[in-house]
Amino acid sequence: MSKDPMIPFTGNPLDRASEKRTDAAWIGAKRRDPSSLILPMWRLQPFLLSGEKNVPAELGLFRPGLCEPMAAPEAPWVFLGLEGERALFALDVSAANDPENSGPLAGFGKFAEARGAAMALPFKDVAIMGQAKAMIDWHNRHGFCANCGARTTLTDGGYRRLCGNCNAEHFPRTDPVVIMLAVHDDACLVGRNKRFPGNFYSALAGFMEPGETIEEAVRRELLEEVNVKVGAVRYIATQPWPFPSSLMIGCIGEADSRDFKPDGVEITEARWLSRDDAKRLLTGERMADISVPPAIAIAHHLIKAFAEGA
Repeated sequence: MSKDPMIPFTGNPLDRASEKRTDAAWIGAKRRDPSSLILPMWRLQPFLLSGEKNVPAELGLFRPGLCEPMAAPEAPWVFLGLEGERALFALDVSAANDPENSGPLAGFGKFAEARGAAMALPFKDVAIMGQAKAMIDWHNRHGFCANCGARTTLTDGGYRRLCGNCNAEHFPRTDPVVIMLAVHDDACLVGRNKRFPGNFYSALAGFMEPGETIEEAVRRELLEEVNVKVGAVRYIATQPWPFPSSLMIGCIGEADSRDFKPDGVEITEARWLSRDDAKRLLTGERMADISVPPAIAIAHHLIKAFAEGA
């Protein structure tokens, strides 16, 4: 596997300029600056510009003043970062009734579900879109103080919410998730979650728990879900996953044997996938009884790392 694998939602090209977030005057000026760009998000869907045939989609980024009339007075917005001297923002326009077909955005493009958009956008745009979605989603979920229940106020360019009643501060969270392949000689273990359609298999995954190392979480999840014991655990790569806001920590664990037993609760089936079959599936060859995740998911890249000998 390459040193820096091209995994969707990684490689954000923006300078996040975190030192500028507390400067309300600077942020306000950038929000009004004609050179700045704003990404409208409607019900957590990014706006995509309509492309001509065989032309990749692009994020719909607009000058200040066009999208703001569609947003509610207290609608969440976020300073995403700088592209050179130009600032990029995301704005929640969910208050608009049908912004795709009426109003200032009509005819420019469409709002698209984020997973689908990630498979259509250029690599750099996927990372920016993922940042915007995760942040707007966080604001929508944290309008009230977890300490006293009072309404909170957006500040610091969207990276802090402040309670005016008890002065509690609330910051965006990212939930760490281990996602892993157990390997044994020339085979890796993949499983079918009860929610998966058809013959879809993937790497196993689970949220880390307080007081747990990455290695311990990998071993615990594999034991809980498929009753597989692993020894050495190797880190492969990470992926920000904005559904709603996780950090997927990709690992490979060395299994003691090929014995396994799905828990029947989360994992209904599991199977060992040979290295040769993994290579065939990753090149697009169809197999009647199994399919694996597309390149949008880090699970795809873990299987690829295994297939390439990681």
